[in-house]
Amino acid sequence: MSEARLASVFDTAADGMVVINDRGQVLAFNKACERLFGYEASDLLGRNVSRLMPEYHAKAHDHYVQNYLDTGEKKIIGIGREVMARHKDGNVFPIELSVGEASTPCGRQFIGILRDLRSRKQMEDRLAKTQAQLLHMTRISALDEMGAAIAHELNQPLTAVLLYLQSVSRKAKAEALLDPLILEVIDKAVREAERAGEIIQRMRQLVEKKAPARQVIDVDDLVRTCLEMAELGAGDARTFMQSEIEPDLPPLKADPVQIRQILINLLRNAREAVADRADRKVVLSVCRNGDRLELRVTDNGPGVPKELVDRLFRAFTGAKHRGVGLGLAISRSIAQNHGGDLRLETASDGQGASFVLTLPLDPPDDEEDGSQMSSMIADNWGKRQK
Repeated sequence: MSEARLASVFDTAADGMVVINDRGQVLAFNKACERLFGYEASDLLGRNVSRLMPEYHAKAHDHYVQNYLDTGEKKIIGIGREVMARHKDGNVFPIELSVGEASTPCGRQFIGILRDLRSRKQMEDRLAKTQAQLLHMTRISALDEMGAAIAHELNQPLTAVLLYLQSVSRKAKAEALLDPLILEVIDKAVREAERAGEIIQRMRQLVEKKAPARQVIDVDDLVRTCLEMAELGAGDARTFMQSEIEPDLPPLKADPVQIRQILINLLRNAREAVADRADRKVVLSVCRNGDRLELRVTDNGPGVPKELVDRLFRAFTGAKHRGVGLGLAISRSIAQNHGGDLRLETASDGQGASFVLTLPLDPPDDEEDGSQMSSMIADNWGKRQK
């Protein structure tokens, strides 16, 4: 009766259990082990237990057993340890192994209790990815605050410089104190200070967390502004960014800050893509397609690798070594919130990349657009992560 009860416990145990002798031969192999390794017990009884191990462990297993029998030095017996196991199909996977020893009339026997660690490893991997995403979001929040602070601090001295230059210019013109050439230089300095102030103001608008507000946007001005901001920090006096705008385009009704955010992100990505080419070329083209406007950013870089196309617009899956991997995910969410979309056009290998932003020319009025923006972005990310 006790043997029957022991056999019942052995076969109904949730963890895998295997019994071997001092020659490494399998004496017992329970149902949980069958499920774990894909073998039937009859496949292994009498055979060496090394069949359940990766090759690099299997070759040394009998030596380990013999070394213990000769020296009595315990390296795994009585100690739980994470090791790698081999399935019948050849796949290697992690298990937790605990080994006990028993003396029987038939000699020494070793009882191994095995627990599958794959689900735990998957949870650990998901936790690590979640922690990495939280770290990304923390950095983004810090960048927002730092960007707003820098823009605010720079705006004050720039305003002061502009006022001083304007005062000098007016005084000199009124009293003819300076040479006309010097006055021209001062006027140029005023224009550059004004331009710097405009750039900082745009930077503040990009980092401030404001609800989207649709306005009537002049397409020519939008394109010019985006090209100017995308070229900042390029470190190249010769511009390679161009625009191609279809004539007589109607104005666009959208949130100017958010649409600039999309286009600047696309232009800067394109700028990085062509950085190693001698004949660099990035084009922002705009044309009308029915009741929609198509804004296309094209470059002559290496293009998007095929393995990245399907997950290109998912958060935290960018291929760049720098950045946080959020640009395209946020950009598509903004485009969809405006009733449009952002997509990658197919191209031959090595023929560059082309991203197309489509926006309705006359979107329906919706007072709730602003309040829905954050929830729509979260929903889009959530669906993609699932």
